[in-house]
Amino acid sequence: MTVYVYSVVPAAHPQRLDGLPGVGDPPATLRTVRGGELSAVVSDAPEGLRPKRRDLAAHQDVQEHLRAEGPVLPLQFGFTAEDDEAVRAVLQEHAETFAERLRVVAGRAEYHLKAAREEDALLREVLAESDEARALNERIRNGTGGPDLPLALGELVAREVQIRKDRLAATVTEALRPLAREESVSPPAGDDFLNVSFLVDRENEEELRSAVRKLSADMGDDVDLRLRGPLPAYSFV
Repeated sequence: MTVYVYSVVPAAHPQRLDGLPGVGDPPATLRTVRGGELSAVVSDAPEGLRPKRRDLAAHQDVQEHLRAEGPVLPLQFGFTAEDDEAVRAVLQEHAETFAERLRVVAGRAEYHLKAAREEDALLREVLAESDEARALNERIRNGTGGPDLPLALGELVAREVQIRKDRLAATVTEALRPLAREESVSPPAGDDFLNVSFLVDRENEEELRSAVRKLSADMGDDVDLRLRGPLPAYSFV
């Protein structure tokens, strides 16, 4: 039967799974598959599994439960293998890599930060600081420019906005980098200018939270910093 794989842990991890529900309806029973010095936490894979709220929560609860008792490499929701033997083969084939990543995440947690700045504030800043943008805007308002001016202004503003977003992202990342062991950057979406995860030692977690609060205060009300954590280290597997 197809196997649903939640995470990889050291074989010496307590792996206390009694009473902890897996994904599916009814919830699947959790078990472990051992391969050398590693174990995978698995269950039978339900048919037609979809990322429903209950199943996403069950998957996350397994990671949090395991993380509370030792290092864990959490897999993303929906990871499956053909059977237990296929899982065991992967553990053995990648034993060195998994063991190294487990050493890296031990005693650390992931903190995920997204950041956005109000679009109106960025546009006002561009018009205040760019002589070229102001001149184009004035010609459009006065009707003294040609039909291509709005497009030219739009392209100019888009470039200037991106420059400012990149500058803000660098400022935030550089301020927090000294508090992290590793970082993982993903493309921001929507109005966000930053989407980054940090791997943080437990003794640095409060300092990181304080640093984010200070950055938020220093940057003003038009910048929105959203920090989540501590989390299982999904971004560092």
